[in-house]
Amino acid sequence: MATTYDRPTARRIPVQIPEAHTRRPVDYVWAIARIALGWTFLWAFLDKTFGLGFATTAEKAWLAGGSPTTGFLKGTEENALGGFFTALAGHAWVDWLFMLGLLGIGLALMLGIGTRVAAVAGGLMMVMMWAAALPLTTNPFMDEHLIYTVVLAGLAMANAGETLGLGKTAIVQRYPILK
Repeated sequence: MATTYDRPTARRIPVQIPEAHTRRPVDYVWAIARIALGWTFLWAFLDKTFGLGFATTAEKAWLAGGSPTTGFLKGTEENALGGFFTALAGHAWVDWLFMLGLLGIGLALMLGIGTRVAAVAGGLMMVMMWAAALPLTTNPFMDEHLIYTVVLAGLAMANAGETLGLGKTAIVQRYPILK
């Protein structure tokens, strides 16, 4: 907390100013990154669920009986860990975990509630997707999945849910797991 002094009187009286009132420009950068990344997860959920025609056609939509994990995971069969990930493709429990993860991570990041849990879950999901793609074709080890993982860690450490989000609400303050 910053300390200032009340000037109207002759003696100096310290007044505490809560940090919540002093936002830095970087707080807004982290908040915008949180919202953008949240939309990325939420959009993947919506497109795979309804087959909106961007990454998933209507015929392959989850609601039309398609498997949201089959396309990506079946395409990894010749990769280093392809046998493991290909074996997971298309199982109902894997589809449900994946889709609930996309929805939960997306909503948490968009709203700014549960940002830390979303960062851990999203980071785990991104590292698994990175591992499924090994060896990479455009870079020896780095791709967007690892970059998203680093950004998610930054969001959690910066308390990004507190700026332009619901991270400062009473319920979040009462239950720290929701930070």
